[in-house]
Amino acid sequence: MVDKVGLIYTDKYQDYNFGQNHPLRPLRLKLTYSLMEKIGLLNNELLQIETPQPATKEEILRVHSIEYVNAVERLSKNPDDSSVSPYAFGLGPGDNPIFKGMYEASALVCGASKLAADMVWNDNDIAIAFNPAGGLHHAMKSKASGFCIFNDIAVAIKHLQHLKRDIRIAYLDIDCHHGDGVQWIFYDDPRVLTISFHQSGKFLFPGTGNTNETGEGIASGGSINFPLLPGTSNKMFLKLFRYCVPRILEAFSPDILFTQLGVDMHYDDPLTQMGLSLSVYKDVAQTIRTSVRDYCQGKWIAVGGGGYLMTVVPRAWTIFLAKMLNVELKNELPDSWINEVKKSVSYEETPYLLWDRNDKAEIQLLSHPEIAKKMIDYNRELRTLCDEKYIPNIQNLLSHS
Repeated sequence: MVDKVGLIYTDKYQDYNFGQNHPLRPLRLKLTYSLMEKIGLLNNELLQIETPQPATKEEILRVHSIEYVNAVERLSKNPDDSSVSPYAFGLGPGDNPIFKGMYEASALVCGASKLAADMVWNDNDIAIAFNPAGGLHHAMKSKASGFCIFNDIAVAIKHLQHLKRDIRIAYLDIDCHHGDGVQWIFYDDPRVLTISFHQSGKFLFPGTGNTNETGEGIASGGSINFPLLPGTSNKMFLKLFRYCVPRILEAFSPDILFTQLGVDMHYDDPLTQMGLSLSVYKDVAQTIRTSVRDYCQGKWIAVGGGGYLMTVVPRAWTIFLAKMLNVELKNELPDSWINEVKKSVSYEETPYLLWDRNDKAEIQLLSHPEIAKKMIDYNRELRTLCDEKYIPNIQNLLSHS
């Protein structure tokens, strides 16, 4: 039997919209689906496209407090509702502006990630499912944060736990911003291992994700963080990722892998300071797929996440979907998609290739050998930390769970 891949999509994703001047623009999802279609992936016989339904209030309340959910619901109906203090819930001007219909839009993203989880867990034909609109990993129990109103990842994980109480889930986050919301929600849950590769909180929001954040109580050892230095290059990232991820997943041996595929580590992303190019995601996707086959019972749920260049996000997530389908893509982009980009994203340089092999970060490091040595030594320390602390912590976690 050949495993199928699920893709969760609807045009209603455009409703999760903080406004035209906000960094998280729904246009990136529209362009992603368009590129997948124009490049031929949506016609693949192994792909099953499904339309999501909103998560129920009961499902959302498994993660978020009743006070917070009710506040979002009231402000969604009337953004000027004076009975609610939005600032107490992280809502208002800035990262998380209030917009009419935000409850329904957020519930839909949660429902889409829950559907992806259902497809992988309950459908014997589907091994992988991808919800590109998901990945809202900053949302806390009682507070919006970092463009995230409801935490769709946590809602989907809680749904899996509702289906099978003792299910063991590994959560892997490669967004440039630390996956803090998911970490804290499951910080004392030994059934969920959270792994986050991100730019160090010393330099970037949300300021967390340090190596001493390892879980608490019976879940001690259940949180793993790799805070990276600004300017980390393709070679440095891949060496760390390829070394650590398979070892961690082999040690934990989860029933399923849940990944957040934020792509804002790109060297040109306007909100971050990292040095990765699009070509790195081909290798990351391959490492994940191989690890899923070898250590995660063949089951992989994926959601989107950060990425604030409208011309980068669609290409990166198309690369991921192609690897999920085991399809080799040509590097040339379809002319029809290039023309669509020119019409809708005039403020960004138009791309002509699917992946770039820009070695900007490597070149910069070659011209600054003292910085390069510092980064090489730091990455070596993280690999050592994986072997000497994280793996033993997992073994101890499993012995007490």
